[in-house]
Amino acid sequence: MKRLFMTIAAALLVLAVLPTLAQQVDTGAALVADSLAIDSSMADMSSVEELIGEEDMSALQMMAEGEGLGLHEQLKSKFVEGSASFMSLVALALVIGLALCIERIIYLTLSEINAKKLLRDIEQKMDAGDVEGAKAICRDTRGPVASICYQGLMYANQDMATVERSIVSYGTVQSGNLEKGCSWIRLMIAIAPSLGFLGTVIGMVMAFDHIQEEGDISPTIVAEGMKVALITTIFGIIVALVLQIFYNYILSKIERLTSQMEESAIALLDIIMKSKELKAKG
Repeated sequence: MKRLFMTIAAALLVLAVLPTLAQQVDTGAALVADSLAIDSSMADMSSVEELIGEEDMSALQMMAEGEGLGLHEQLKSKFVEGSASFMSLVALALVIGLALCIERIIYLTLSEINAKKLLRDIEQKMDAGDVEGAKAICRDTRGPVASICYQGLMYANQDMATVERSIVSYGTVQSGNLEKGCSWIRLMIAIAPSLGFLGTVIGMVMAFDHIQEEGDISPTIVAEGMKVALITTIFGIIVALVLQIFYNYILSKIERLTSQMEESAIALLDIIMKSKELKAKG
């Protein structure tokens, strides 16, 4: 399971890096193509700058660049504007949380089986008096339901109280295995917005530091610190929302498996009791 976790984490990191590398390659190619056309347009640009002024020209360039940015580029630019060194912690919480969520989803998906078919096969073997055959079916079937059934069949020759106690005890162990790692997912959900709020405080401190250095309260100085504060908060909340969606999906799968385990345990007790009654009559 640790190897699976490490593999998923590495894959997520690679997937996170590849779009950036591809984008840099595309940007480099675009720059080469643009550089070929710069010489032919320099005269026109100089005449335009003389007509509208340098300040208006820079504003138009910023507007053109903003309109040409895609969603991925805008997110990356906002990420950098929010202090990349600090925002990396938020991104790390997202990567770790997603790796844990994917590992749990894979584990829970593989744990789901057709419990009704399994119990029918066990019942057929038990009616024929083949307890070992019923155990073999459980051994060859994956998932916690099959494990609980195998545990109950191990004590099939003893009294029903012992069988029930064994099933309940082992069911508790299997429920714990289903919820393994969920506490770390909850931690990532709590850390992400906390890091965002911490970024808010850091941004405010940066704003006051700049005000102290300049000795004057200007909108530009205050806006820089406030921008960092708001961006970090937004990204922290987004990460928490994404992880919360995955976590709720995981909880729904755990609840479904737990319900399936309880129903299968009750059905198995009925099968064992029926088998004992048939032996007593025979």
